[in-house]
Amino acid sequence: MDRIELCRVFVRVVDCAGFTRAADQLNLPRSTVSEAVRTLEQRLGTRLLHRTTRQVTPTQDGLLFHARCQQLIADMDEAEQLFRQSPQALSGRLKIDVPGRIGRLILAPALPAFLQAHPQIDVELGMTDRSIDLVEDGVDCALRVGPLQDSRLVARGMGQLPLINVASAGYLAAHGVPVHPHDLDAHWSVLYASPGNGRVEPWEWRENGTLHTRQLHGRVTVNSAEAYIACCIAGMGLIQIPAYDVQRELADGTLVEVMPNHRADPMPMHLLFPHRRHPSQRLRVFVEWLQGVLPGVVADRG
Repeated sequence: MDRIELCRVFVRVVDCAGFTRAADQLNLPRSTVSEAVRTLEQRLGTRLLHRTTRQVTPTQDGLLFHARCQQLIADMDEAEQLFRQSPQALSGRLKIDVPGRIGRLILAPALPAFLQAHPQIDVELGMTDRSIDLVEDGVDCALRVGPLQDSRLVARGMGQLPLINVASAGYLAAHGVPVHPHDLDAHWSVLYASPGNGRVEPWEWRENGTLHTRQLHGRVTVNSAEAYIACCIAGMGLIQIPAYDVQRELADGTLVEVMPNHRADPMPMHLLFPHRRHPSQRLRVFVEWLQGVLPGVVADRG
């Protein structure tokens, strides 16, 4: 194993806080990963990691070396791509994570075009609505909707998702059509609990420049966008949902928009990166491609 690869192994061990997870991500035996770190420590003449039965943490020297390794690896990756002028020549694997509905409705249908344009790049596409640890899970970038929660990550604004109020045609036939938020006392909603903290999100609307919130009555609480929409279609109440999510249902009349003049504020969308230094060329071309895919979904970039 050359010195660059030794550094890659060490960085992954620190990022994963353990040898076993790092070995799994690198597809290497755990013994090989342990030996790589020992070799580095012998070369450097210092201890890089504190090892216990429960976790692995970097020493002070290990923290300094980790930062240098990140820069070295990024520079090497960039150098390897330096003379590959053609996008078709870029190679390697990208690990991406996106919300489930965006992945299924937007990214997955468009992804074949990216793979065709970059035949030597492989994409590992995760789809989840929960927060993940980009460093621990070895994710190159993640698309997230809503307020940012992890200040350690690098964030790039990707626009805002307009929200609309909808209900099923059957629900409205049975309960009437609300025209103003004051009418909501007579209505049910499907309650949405955040997958991250379990908090039930309030109903929101902006009126005369002021944002208003209130809790609505609901007999069903869900924690995924798929379940949220499915329960609304089944007639269990009103929901607030990104407009792109229900275009087909609005077009065929399954769902109907209500209170169009009393919408919630758009939800910000960001692309998150785990490191601040030099993204690889293959990641840059993916981000550029993604920016071309999303305009039909978002309002404007923030």
